[in-house]
Amino acid sequence: MSFSQTINEKPVFVIVHGAWGGGWAFKEVDSLLTAKGATVIRPTLTGHGERVHLASTDIRLETHILDVVNTILYEDLQNVILVGHSYGGMIITGVADSIPERISKMIYLDAFVPENGESLNALNRKYGRAGHENDNGFVIPVWVPEGTPPPKDVAQSWKTFNDPISLKNPQRSLVPTTFVLFVVKEKNPEDDDFAWAAERAEKKGWQVLFLESDHNAQWSTPVELVEMLWSVGIIY
Repeated sequence: MSFSQTINEKPVFVIVHGAWGGGWAFKEVDSLLTAKGATVIRPTLTGHGERVHLASTDIRLETHILDVVNTILYEDLQNVILVGHSYGGMIITGVADSIPERISKMIYLDAFVPENGESLNALNRKYGRAGHENDNGFVIPVWVPEGTPPPKDVAQSWKTFNDPISLKNPQRSLVPTTFVLFVVKEKNPEDDDFAWAAERAEKKGWQVLFLESDHNAQWSTPVELVEMLWSVGIIY
């Protein structure tokens, strides 16, 4: 199995959005990467975005992992640069565990870095943050005013936050991986909500980088984010 990305190949980025979001959140990042010559796939997880009509309390973490695994398999993608933002870190970890032979690099963007048996809620509690509350089987994005038209964040199945991830494939650890911590200007990186994840990444021997931005760099600093994705995905 080769993880090399040759200079002559057209790079393929598969970008996995965060909780409550959708592929729509990375539309501008897609355009900027495409302009550089990349192929960009930004799957929307079941029950989100344009797939909100499929929302159900039965959706689990494994459902979302399979969304991305099957996108890669059915699109017959090879040498994938797999990117996960926030909750998307849970997903890309599971994807790489399932099909490491399809992945050339992994990039975690201000994202969760789980170990086997950990859930997102458990990680939040472990590192001093509240777990997400169960509202009749969903976690509701309370910041979205009623009547807001699409595109918008939508309710997400509580099970996706509470399910522990199952990791069994040691080949996953062979994929070159980078963690990018988004740090708000003039804020101490050690005080960032995802500082624990950056520290965990560093202990794993991953490359750890910093980007001056709020948590949603895909909106606030898309040009800078794309430059970093390109540099990490193609050069590093």
